[in-house]
Amino acid sequence: MLYCPACGTEYDDRWRCECGHPLEFAEEPRPDRYEPDPREGLWAYTPFLPVEKRVTLGEGYTPLVDAPKWDAGFKLEYVFPTGSFKDRGATATLSRAVEVGAERVVEDSSGNAGAAIATYAARAGVDCTIYVPAAVKESKVRAIERAGAEVVRVEGSREAVTEACVEAVETCGGWYASHAWNPAFFAGTATFAYEVAHQRDWTVPDAVVLPLGHGTLFLGAYRGFRALREAGWTDRMPRLLGVQAAGYDPITQALHGSSDGRNDLADGIQIREPVRRDEILTAIEATDGDAISVDAAATERELDALHANGFYTESTSAVAPAGLREYRERGVIDADADVVVPLTGSGLKT
Repeated sequence: MLYCPACGTEYDDRWRCECGHPLEFAEEPRPDRYEPDPREGLWAYTPFLPVEKRVTLGEGYTPLVDAPKWDAGFKLEYVFPTGSFKDRGATATLSRAVEVGAERVVEDSSGNAGAAIATYAARAGVDCTIYVPAAVKESKVRAIERAGAEVVRVEGSREAVTEACVEAVETCGGWYASHAWNPAFFAGTATFAYEVAHQRDWTVPDAVVLPLGHGTLFLGAYRGFRALREAGWTDRMPRLLGVQAAGYDPITQALHGSSDGRNDLADGIQIREPVRRDEILTAIEATDGDAISVDAAATERELDALHANGFYTESTSAVAPAGLREYRERGVIDADADVVVPLTGSGLKT
């Protein structure tokens, strides 16, 4: 059962409330303490997941490794089956799609979410159509097409891609497997938090620094750490510190006013109108968090440093480490703070 937090309306299955607000699962599982088995991947946290089916490629339990040059722990989300953290949401979303009997899923994406949804749709035996920007990287389009999905290119902004996709869903049908709208996607990305806590012997870091576009990982981390605390598995939540691409930074602007510069390197988070903007701001306030933006030069410097130290990521992944550096320079993060940073996408995609 789904419900609308804004107006309280309940639905069996729908991608958006009639009032226009995103929907959520009516019940959020809070299981009693048990010992997860990492051999099950992220499905070791099935009791936390509001889905019963399982469309899986063995995803989850990405490495959490020391990164001495950054004085942080890096969680290597780029080692997922399709090379990005979006597989967390895709496995849960396609599991939900199979549960409700969807015959075709539709998604809009700048690349990584599309590749993940297409791949897990192939695994589920469900037809798939992905709407992408006309200027999307060819390597990401190939991943979508090789999974057997139809690719629809849309000229214009990232927002124009979403508009075209939504219009197609409403006029031609299909189950909208949106990583921005679908609550199952966020149930999947919440497993990031469960794994981090388990890999740290059920301790929570002082802060987690994350790239921030639509907020799929940021809000997943918030929901996951909140669920652990509410279930009594941990006793606190980390500060959640977002990093946006300059020029595509509505959350930073909401908190700090206008910003300068432009960052077209971080193509994975070029979102000017995040669907869950208010929820992102609530998560920041609830965790004493923040959001800043970094420019292309800072992103490129950090990407070179990541590669030189063995972390072969795509450019969007460099935003969070660059933001970590900026947060420390501003005194937002203490020098001795315990910090975790996800590296979200593989350099093989570029």
